[in-house]
Amino acid sequence: MAMNNPLLEVVQQIEMERGVSREIVLTAIEQALSQAARRSRDVTNDLKVTIDRKDLSLHIFDTLVVSDDTAGAGFVSLQRARRIKPDAQPGESIEVEMPAARLGRIAAQTSRQMIMQKIRDAERTNTFSEYRDRQGDIVSGTVSSVTHRDTYVTVGKTEMVLPNKERIPTENYQVGDTVRAIILKVEQDAKGPGVVLSRSHPKFLEALFRLEVSEIADGVVEIMAISRDPGFRAKVAVRTSNENVDPVGACVGQKGIRVRAMVSELNGEKIDIVRWNEDICQYVTQALAPAKLESVTVDPTLPNTVHVTVAPDQYSLCLGKRGQNVRLTSKLTGWNVEVKKSMASASFEDQKAEAIKELAETFSVSTAVATQMAEAGFLSVEGIVGEDEATFMAMTGLDEVTAKGVYAAAHAVAELING
Repeated sequence: MAMNNPLLEVVQQIEMERGVSREIVLTAIEQALSQAARRSRDVTNDLKVTIDRKDLSLHIFDTLVVSDDTAGAGFVSLQRARRIKPDAQPGESIEVEMPAARLGRIAAQTSRQMIMQKIRDAERTNTFSEYRDRQGDIVSGTVSSVTHRDTYVTVGKTEMVLPNKERIPTENYQVGDTVRAIILKVEQDAKGPGVVLSRSHPKFLEALFRLEVSEIADGVVEIMAISRDPGFRAKVAVRTSNENVDPVGACVGQKGIRVRAMVSELNGEKIDIVRWNEDICQYVTQALAPAKLESVTVDPTLPNTVHVTVAPDQYSLCLGKRGQNVRLTSKLTGWNVEVKKSMASASFEDQKAEAIKELAETFSVSTAVATQMAEAGFLSVEGIVGEDEATFMAMTGLDEVTAKGVYAAAHAVAELING
């Protein structure tokens, strides 16, 4: 019997909407119809539905016990059984084809939701098989929906998810936007989209470098480490064993064309390209550029710790906004970087003036407030956090709101600097 039109329409519609093969659709419908048919009291749990792949006709089979005296669900008469199998004997189980019209009634009652669930299960299996070996690849897709937590991106016929934590914080998406991201992981048993994307992970930046810098794609230049503050700043350490190649210059590109392309893709995220060095002091010096350092020394007692000394006028540049430059350098090198100002050659008045300037900039307060703190002996963040709040308030004479605000900010800055 040819497949009835409603079911044929379902097959064609699902093929078009979901972009899955007809075989997957037919298998899903067979499973859903079999499941629905078994709800009938006059069939067994062995009932199965098949769809002929050539003419799309429906066939329903049930395994029944041959009986010459018992009738009802689960049994077939000996006379009918021998028309199917001439040597059938009572007590034997045989497969009997049921009238296809019977399935028509079942099919009419089978919910589209059940069939679509089977399709989604099949899709997830297919998606896992297709993308499990593509982790780390960049894909481009269209934003299909945006929630307060996740952004859903359609790549080809597959819906993928860009979780909020994997987005670049400075970006906002609208339905219809084109998005490029890296395939971070592929989950086989996920309830939702099984492919997770990322734009904030360091590997996304690494993948962009592979696309934009042919020397990296060819293996001439090697990326040694990446640290990111997504949307704001990143540091990338590179090296090469080819003396004729400048690894930093290769990544920057002629007139900066390569790095500008990546900055544009990352919505303005600044990228520092650093020459890797096995000498940690040289490596840290390169990573903290453009700040000029007076000295870099390895701590003789604390493991993986270096001490950096800079002139007062280089201190803010070395730390970076909110301690960003030092934090990214620590992540890039894997070493704890501690920065201090050199005041050996400066007079007390110069030191005080510099301290007032630094306090005003760091805490966004007026010069008068910064001077009041300096006069009380609080010349640095370290000095403030080394005292309790009540003493700080009493010694500076600042009003309660200002004093508490500065004190809390000092602790926040100290935590950022110390990682």
